[in-house]
Amino acid sequence: MAPDTGPLLLLVLSLGLARAQETLEEVPAQPGFDANKVEGRWLTARLAASHTHLVSPADPLRLALHSIATRDRDLEFILFWTGQGMCQRVKVTVHPVGLRGQYHGSFEGSGSILVRFVGTDYNSLILYIRVEDGGGEVTSLWALLARSVPADPKWLGKYLEYVREFQLREAPVFNVDAQCPPHEA
Repeated sequence: MAPDTGPLLLLVLSLGLARAQETLEEVPAQPGFDANKVEGRWLTARLAASHTHLVSPADPLRLALHSIATRDRDLEFILFWTGQGMCQRVKVTVHPVGLRGQYHGSFEGSGSILVRFVGTDYNSLILYIRVEDGGGEVTSLWALLARSVPADPKWLGKYLEYVREFQLREAPVFNVDAQCPPHEA
């Protein structure tokens, strides 16, 4: 995939592609969610997907979530796409949909993305992402994010309950320690 392909699709790839069977009604939302408290650096501690073969751990190209920022009421996911001697910063913006902890965005080719904050204490975070492409195909994943790894055992336990409930498999995790280095001459 080239870096100029829809940045929202890159968000999904960065966290690990999945095709999960859950419906939105089955996915809980964080009560009392405060978007301003999720700003800052996040590490991906665990990923779960129904089809882990969609992202190969041997793939030389890696996408990694770096941080989350707020812009007015919108959320921006900052990612880094690295591999084969390159590094590129990618920003994905989603907008609130009126339900606390739920955000929506769109991307090229009439696709859409839904981000739902399932649970957080603002040091750990369980996130559900659902992408629908222009053809109506749905891709879903669950992620356990943390301010530092290893993740809090309490949140890991909650995350693993969702993995069991939705019969998902673990997917590869990629993190980037710092921003992209300057281009070498």
